[in-house]
Amino acid sequence: FSVGGMHDVAEIRGHRRTYVGAMPGKLIQCLKVCQSSNPVVLIDEIDKLGNGFRGDPSSALLEVLDPEQNNSFRDHYLDVPVDLSQVLFLCTANVTDSIPGPLLDRMEVIRIAGYVFEEKVAIANQFLIPQTQEQSGIGSDRLDLTEEALHKMIADYARESGVRNLRKLLEKVSRKVALSVVRKPDEQQKVGISLQNLSEYIGQPLHLSDRLYTTTAPPGVVMGLAWTSMGGAVLYVEACGKLPRPCREAPANSDDAASVDGTTSETSSGAGSGGFNGSMQITGQLGSVMSESSSVSLTYARLFARELDPANSFLDEARIHLNVPEGSVPKDGPSAGVTMATALISLALNRSLLPNVAMTGELTLTGKVLKVGGIKEKVIASRREGVQMLLLPRQNEADYAELKDYLRAGITAHFVDHFDDVYKFAFDHSQVPPLPHPSRGLPIVTMSLPTATSQDTSSVPLPIGMPSTETPASTPHAP
Repeated sequence: FSVGGMHDVAEIRGHRRTYVGAMPGKLIQCLKVCQSSNPVVLIDEIDKLGNGFRGDPSSALLEVLDPEQNNSFRDHYLDVPVDLSQVLFLCTANVTDSIPGPLLDRMEVIRIAGYVFEEKVAIANQFLIPQTQEQSGIGSDRLDLTEEALHKMIADYARESGVRNLRKLLEKVSRKVALSVVRKPDEQQKVGISLQNLSEYIGQPLHLSDRLYTTTAPPGVVMGLAWTSMGGAVLYVEACGKLPRPCREAPANSDDAASVDGTTSETSSGAGSGGFNGSMQITGQLGSVMSESSSVSLTYARLFARELDPANSFLDEARIHLNVPEGSVPKDGPSAGVTMATALISLALNRSLLPNVAMTGELTLTGKVLKVGGIKEKVIASRREGVQMLLLPRQNEADYAELKDYLRAGITAHFVDHFDDVYKFAFDHSQVPPLPHPSRGLPIVTMSLPTATSQDTSSVPLPIGMPSTETPASTPHAP
């Protein structure tokens, strides 16, 4: 049963029999309907519980979900102890932020990631397409949806974590085909949906490629990875800078730092004493955490550039502008620190990165690369954009190893512990200065799988809990 919007505690504990129209609570009704003392009870939308003047249902659920107390649950209608300790409770929620802390403490949280491309193709072929054809009154003899059209529909129209929008698109196609059959009943010709006429049925694509540069990006531009509710996206970081014009009189001392309208500028001086006269402005509607990451990245990039070439003072003196495109989209999180520092180093050296390289990771002031989240979603985004090399934190090695082989196919992942190793893999060794010292991080771990040679998704395992309509083929193991 769903508890979304429930604001009356009597829905859980029941009404006292002194009231007119009194009824037992949902749980007692559940035991009555199931006629079992140990059923499986699914409590849906528990993150949308209401709270009104009739009581707090979340507080009533504390006793229900606590295995130390629910062996003597007392419903107000029955007024006798009921043993709920044998009941298996499953709760569903979209987010855990709105669930009260004491209630969340009584649950074991299982986070389920969204479906990937291969899983969506398998679900569509085995479930969604036959269901939509049956509901619209047409069969496979009147509709022919090519595999290429289905792939484009999933990649460019339905990138959400679930398959609800994909079902809507398939239903739209089936309804239009059914309408054409009704209008021309004499024609028994099968309607084919291909790449050429797909837009006539479902419109123009909603999602285009996130790659701003199809070839090598200019110096100062780095491809990062971000977690989104749509399953991950490629996030570019752009940096450009200009040295100020020489002035006749330099200020004696200036240790000011200003922040105006979301733009951050840092100004310090000390010519000849190792001070910085440069400033940096950041744009792109970045949150507070990401703004702090940009400051950390600038500080470390200045030190790292001096280590590579003591005469390179570009970051110390230049006026730098750091931008993350799509300014209308709010962005926040610490995982762009490595990307920002790499963009600044690329700008200072005036050298582009290697093509098809993406990275993510939090950076510290000492150059350490820390663990980040959303590895599965970021890998999915990198595969969608054709990225061949990933630079990930060393602590995320276990998260990457748990991914299916068809997600890692064609990608070489390097797990680094220090920015020194990021510098080694991101740039061409023949065009940039070498490191003046050995790497200060842990040994690098590399994982690589060959590219899948087939687009056949019949061997892709379906998600847990989704039965297969036929005997699944064995999943081939990549070497």
